[in-house]
Amino acid sequence: MTTLRGGLIQMSLKASTDQSPEEIRKAMLDAHLPLIEEAGKKGVQVLCFQEVFTQPYFCPSQDAKWYAAAEAIPDGPTTQLMQELAKKHRMVIVVPIYEEAMPGVYYNTAAVIDADGAYLGKTRKTHIPQVAGFWEKFFFKPGNTEYPVYKTRYCKLGVYICYDRHFPEGWRALALNGAEYIVNPSATVAGLSEHLWKLEQPASAVANGCYIGAVNRVGKEAPWNIGEFYGQSYFVNPRGQIEAIASRDKDELIVHDMNWDLIREVRNTWQFFRDRRPETYGPLTRVE
Repeated sequence: MTTLRGGLIQMSLKASTDQSPEEIRKAMLDAHLPLIEEAGKKGVQVLCFQEVFTQPYFCPSQDAKWYAAAEAIPDGPTTQLMQELAKKHRMVIVVPIYEEAMPGVYYNTAAVIDADGAYLGKTRKTHIPQVAGFWEKFFFKPGNTEYPVYKTRYCKLGVYICYDRHFPEGWRALALNGAEYIVNPSATVAGLSEHLWKLEQPASAVANGCYIGAVNRVGKEAPWNIGEFYGQSYFVNPRGQIEAIASRDKDELIVHDMNWDLIREVRNTWQFFRDRRPETYGPLTRVE
């Protein structure tokens, strides 16, 4: 059996939101480093963090202070640090951070770094919500990277960020572009979304015959207190079965071996890609 060893890190906020974004970034990186080291020792081949992992989920506010949390990719300090760690541990790392493309233009982005430390590219969050408690359009421009798939040392990897998961078209685009494993770094709180958390990614894994790693933060973040980030990061297989899941309320590195042979087995059984009828899907791209 061919396997891929994945790792997901979920974490609570390690600094006060009264502190500067730079101070918060340092605190979050300091908290992540021991878990990254642990992942390396455990032989993790592909590691992913939660959405905007160096900062609070600041979108309940509309405070321009948080623009200072953004940094360049790949030339910013977080991406460069993760390049060093990826090379050290021979580990692919997905690095979800707040990106400054230029002054005044910001994206919710994940950098992808190969196991030799090489920067492979970035995926920007495509769908941006704007509802009470999630004022993301104030902070993020809609992504323009489409749906890249990264040929890493260990697998063909896709990234789909948080709110994107509600849109099945992007999952399918990633799979058609060759993705075998898709990570979904998120920041989502208890309530309506918790039911969907264990529904949408398994359904998407089935529809696209791939593994998905879903990672969510934990805890509450003052002063906004929009709810509890409920963790429960997990790996789901191409049959839609959740194979490993993290706790609800603890900082945690979850490590799991994915059966790579299952991807071919499931795709050959269901043949969803063979039986697609794209010539009938025109209305899906019609702009109203």
